Amino acid sequence: QVQLRESGGGLVQAGGSLRLSCAASGSPFGMFNYAMGWFRQPPGKDREFVAAISWTGDAIFHAKSVQGRFTISRDNAANTLYLQMNAVKPEDTALYFCAASQDIDYSSGRSSLYPYWGHGTRVTVSS
Repeated sequence: QVQLRESGGGLVQAGGSLRLSCAASGSPFGMFNYAMGWFRQPPGKDREFVAAISWTGDAIFHAKSVQGRFTISRDNAANTLYLQMNAVKPEDTALYFCAASQDIDYSSGRSSLYPYWGHGTRVTVSS
């Protein structure tokens, strides 16, 4: 049973940067063979895909809304997933979740393909 725990959220001014982390535990093989993703849920809106990364880190996908500003990465030795957020905007304000998947279509961004989720970390961007 994979357990995920996000950290690094907080209040940041528009144009600033923030780095989110997601620590994985519970699997005897660490993050082996798990693709990972970041999702977010803005206030009053549905959850949306932000970024995904293959378990090797060779394949990376970002939503158009964050492309060029956010970067997903992972450190399998440390069982940790990251989301570097640069040039943040007020519309990036949301509860950010990390998730794990072993589905071949993980890059589609469909949250239903991710069975393991963290509880989220809140990011608030002030204008």
